[in-house]
Amino acid sequence: MLSCGGGSGGCSKEMAVELGDEPHVLAVDDNLIDRKLVERLLKNSSCKVTTAENALRALDYLGLGNDTLEGTVSEVNMIITDYCMPGMTGYELLKKIKESSVLKEVPVVIMSSENIPTRISQCLEEGAKMFMLKPLKQSDVKQLKWHLMKCRN
Repeated sequence: MLSCGGGSGGCSKEMAVELGDEPHVLAVDDNLIDRKLVERLLKNSSCKVTTAENALRALDYLGLGNDTLEGTVSEVNMIITDYCMPGMTGYELLKKIKESSVLKEVPVVIMSSENIPTRISQCLEEGAKMFMLKPLKQSDVKQLKWHLMKCRN
């Protein structure tokens, strides 16, 4: 199941994927098996993938963590994150990203093994591009890639 967010639907020029470039996706999941599955599916779809085992590591990688030097931001074209993680949820990570002046245009996709309509609505209202049910399938990743490529036009 796939739920898509509204919003402007556009992408900033900085976040657009250049023709011929592999889109760079940050995959965040505390479960090693789910993280490896998402990584493999994305790589099979010609994406460059960086993984993080929790939201705090993701924030550090993105340049938004407490231990990060000001102004150092890793460039990613999309962030896909699990909803339920210890320490900080995917929803809280989404909010931090959308509060960032540098990263707010990066599409964020939330994944969960639980189909809870209020949770899905909450994430989409906060700015998530999509909410996907786990386990992800190759067809889900094709949908993600389509969103990334749409940014080119």
